[in-house]
Amino acid sequence: MNDRTDTTARNPLLDFADLPLFDAIQPALVAPAIDSLLQDASAALERVTANDFPAHWTQISLALDVPTERLSRAWGAVSHLNSVADTPELRAAYNEALPKVTEFWTRLGADERLYAKYKAMDAASLTPEQAQAHKNAMRSFVLGGAELQGEAKTRFAWLQERQAELGQKFSENALDATDAFALFVPTEELAGVPEDVQQATAAAAQVDNKPGHKLTLKMPCYLPVMQFAHSSALREKLYRAYVTRASDQADGDAVKFDNAAIMGELLALRHEEAQLLGHRHYADVSLVPKMAESPEQVITFLRDLASKARPYAEKDLADLRAFAASELGLSEPQAWDWPYIGEKLKEARYAFSEQEVKPYFTAPKVLAGLFQIVETLFEVAIRRDAAPVWHPNVEFYRIERRTPEGPQLVGQFYLDPAARTGKRGGAWMDDARARWLRPDSGALQTPVAHLVCNFAEGVEVGGVKKPPLLTHDDVITLFHEFGHGLHHMLTQVNERDVSGISGVEWDAVELPSQFMENFCWEWEVLQHMTAHVDTGEPLPRALFDKMLAAKNYQSGLQTLRQVEFSLFDMLLHSQPDPVTSGESILTLQQQVRDEVAVLQPPAYSRTPHTFSHIFAGGYSAGYYSYKWAEVLSADAYAAFEEAAQRHGHSTLDVDTGRRYRQAILEAGGSRPAMESFKAFRGREPSIDALLRHQGMA
Repeated sequence: MNDRTDTTARNPLLDFADLPLFDAIQPALVAPAIDSLLQDASAALERVTANDFPAHWTQISLALDVPTERLSRAWGAVSHLNSVADTPELRAAYNEALPKVTEFWTRLGADERLYAKYKAMDAASLTPEQAQAHKNAMRSFVLGGAELQGEAKTRFAWLQERQAELGQKFSENALDATDAFALFVPTEELAGVPEDVQQATAAAAQVDNKPGHKLTLKMPCYLPVMQFAHSSALREKLYRAYVTRASDQADGDAVKFDNAAIMGELLALRHEEAQLLGHRHYADVSLVPKMAESPEQVITFLRDLASKARPYAEKDLADLRAFAASELGLSEPQAWDWPYIGEKLKEARYAFSEQEVKPYFTAPKVLAGLFQIVETLFEVAIRRDAAPVWHPNVEFYRIERRTPEGPQLVGQFYLDPAARTGKRGGAWMDDARARWLRPDSGALQTPVAHLVCNFAEGVEVGGVKKPPLLTHDDVITLFHEFGHGLHHMLTQVNERDVSGISGVEWDAVELPSQFMENFCWEWEVLQHMTAHVDTGEPLPRALFDKMLAAKNYQSGLQTLRQVEFSLFDMLLHSQPDPVTSGESILTLQQQVRDEVAVLQPPAYSRTPHTFSHIFAGGYSAGYYSYKWAEVLSADAYAAFEEAAQRHGHSTLDVDTGRRYRQAILEAGGSRPAMESFKAFRGREPSIDALLRHQGMA
């Protein structure tokens, strides 16, 4: 056995027989595996671009897509671990391989010989799925610099590598700045903070051999302290630490994580990339593969939405100010007071608090309820399954479809719900493997998804481990990510590049995720997914009614906040001259706030410095897609509401679910999103349902 074969036999990253061997992947194995796969992929690229290789879809797929898909899967496993189980060793291995991987994908996307093969293909010989993938590939070649020559091509390649490096460093700084903060406080300072949060913070302090409670900037700790702690001084400390993360305003040593220079350089490089490709600015490049036609159209959409939401936001703020003055003795509320005031007003107005609802949402019961909805609506079954995992808390499941021949595997997913050190914040869905009728074996590869959240863990009380409790917002987040997962896993498309979420326009990709959120507000759904942590009793109807009454509480303020982020992102990427200094980035943000916001944060706030979506997460000049897709998702859900009215039952209408599954989820990226929407709704989307759902009609 030669050295390379021997290494391959022992390296889990080179084992593609089935699922990733997450429990066996070690940082030292990353470089040899990625180098080996890059070598194979580069050799394949040379083979298919030779003059005598036929310009034939299936033959290129067999020779090139098989080795590049293996590279994608192995690198995807490494990237995933880097996000959920970050260690200094893994980070070093990831950063060492990142430039090489980026260089290969840039070279592949810009290879004029491969571009020529795609140009020479007989489009009439392709299936509809292949034709859509071919059309996307032709567009990607242009955006990937395949038409550039000489010095411009070399520069373009360098720009891709440098942007990848900077995006990774931005993420690391945001994670490290969040993890670096800890505040130890005595119990009396946490007056008002929910019992389960106090138990978790006390346990965290114990782990560090410290008295009292350990407070962090992770969401399961930060948010409830901001909402419920009576101490304004404590809220101020946490707020200041949170909004100055990864910036020049951070305290002491933490200033080393400042992201200002990275943001400026990234914006300059994106602008240069756009100019090399013959576009005005990066926003133009970003929108080429999206539903929206131009940055101007998006900006008009956002400003229109802001003008509709503004009267509601102004009323929200007036209500908060009046309540703060009359009931809380706060005549001049500060930025760190608003979440607290908001929670207190909600309790007073609706006799409802998130904390009152939380004990009913135990994680196992919520998950069982979610699965029941999916099984009912989409005619599938979800079962526990086994796979190697990266942490003991990670669960693995399979989705099956019933057929006359017996259960048929549709897809599988990992669920990693809890927040922990070394795991980046937020929630996301990622693909571990796509559905693909493999050209090398002729076998159908089923899709596998990662579903990642950052919820609080269950705490131990009197020696008994309680199940994790979710806020209603956590439940919505879980449903959201599961919607992405369904889009990836329920696809019936066999062409990898357009199966599942692949090939779906970025501003339509949030449709299935935001669609699922609607079920979190249905009584017929919620009553089956709640059980009080101590008594096992389901959520009382009276409490649900209060929750529903409070549903659109502050929806005006929340809409303006999303518009502010979206408009800032779009304007940042559509300047005729790039915004390249931390100072000018903050100036632009202030201009956007002056235009749309009704609440201004303190001058030391540095929210762009941790805006990972646009600086490290693929949403640059694309953050608007959340609001854009909300129009689609609200209108899609309205079809289920209409069915419920017609038939006099709940929105879990199986016939409508089947049409939605077939038109949108199963079609994936095999046709334009507008065609899929019209196939389901019979018309183009309307904003009316969104405004109605948010109480702004």
